[in-house]
Amino acid sequence: MAESILIVDDEPAVAELVCINLEAEGYDCHVASRGDDAIQLALDLRPDLVILDLMLPGVDGVEVCRQLRKDPRTSTVGIIMLTARSLPKDRISGLEAGADDYVDKPFDVDELVARVHTSLRRARHLRATSPLTGLPGNFEIEARLDSKLADGVDFALLHVDLDGFKSYNDHYGFLRGDRAIVLTSRVIAQAVEAVEDPDSFVGHIGGDDFVVVCTVDRAEDMARMIVTRFDDQVDDLYDAEDRAVGFIELADRAGQLHRRPFLSVSIGIASSNVRPFVSSAEVAAVAVELKRFAKAAHGSAWRIDRRHS
Repeated sequence: MAESILIVDDEPAVAELVCINLEAEGYDCHVASRGDDAIQLALDLRPDLVILDLMLPGVDGVEVCRQLRKDPRTSTVGIIMLTARSLPKDRISGLEAGADDYVDKPFDVDELVARVHTSLRRARHLRATSPLTGLPGNFEIEARLDSKLADGVDFALLHVDLDGFKSYNDHYGFLRGDRAIVLTSRVIAQAVEAVEDPDSFVGHIGGDDFVVVCTVDRAEDMARMIVTRFDDQVDDLYDAEDRAVGFIELADRAGQLHRRPFLSVSIGIASSNVRPFVSSAEVAAVAVELKRFAKAAHGSAWRIDRRHS
C-alpha cells in the first residue's frame, strides 16, 4: 500500500502543488485547510506523515502538532512544519511542539520532496526496529533470510530464546524484565564481535526471542559464546538474597511457593549446508524445532540440526 500523507495548508494553490508532486512520487495524499479539521482527519486516517502549515485558521499549526503528539493514535506520526516566518522563535516553537523538521515558505518543491523521502525512510526504519534493543525486527529478519536464499549462499540461523523469562518477569516486574532482554541482546552482540564474523546479522523477533544469521562455520562457535557469556553475566540480574540461594520463589494461585531456577538461554541452529531450504519460514521452523530440543537440557544449551533431508 502507498504511504499516506496529510497536507494541511489554508492556501489551496500550495496544498494542490504539494499534493500533485507527492502523488507523482507514488504517495496517497489527503488535504485539510483548517487546524481543527486536520486533527480529526489525522485521527481517522492515521497517516504516515503530516505536512503542516504553521499559520492556520481555527487551530494553528503549533497546537495541531501538540495535539497529534499527545494522542497515542498519532503520537509517532512524522510531522514536517511549513512556515512563512523566518524568525528562530517560530521554528523553535514548532520543534518544541513535536515537529520533526521544518521547511521555509516559499519552498523549493524538490527540497520538500527530498525531506518527505527522508522522513518516511526514518519512520520505516523505526517501525522495523525494536524500541527496547534497537535491533532490526521481523521484517528485516525475513528480508535478510530471503536474500541469503536468493543468493544461494550457505548460512546458519540461530534462534536464541530465554528460559524462565515469565517467572523472572513475574518476580521482579516488567522493568527488570526489560533489563534481562537488553542484557541478552548485549551478550549476543558481544558474541558476534568475539567470533569475528563480519557478515553476521542480529535481529530481535520480539519479547525474549532473538536470531543471528551467520556463516555456517561460525554458527557453533557463536552459540557456544552466547551460552558462556550469558551464564557469566546472568547473576547480575538478581538481587543479592536470590543470588545467595541460587533461585527465586513464586507463589501459585493457591499461595504455594515454588522454586524457579535462574534464567538460561536455549539456542536452535538451522544450517543451509545440511538441507536445502526453499523459504525463510522453513529455515525458522527448523531453528525453532532445535531450540525446543535445547530447552530440554538443564540450564543454557544449544542444538544444531545435522539431519540431511
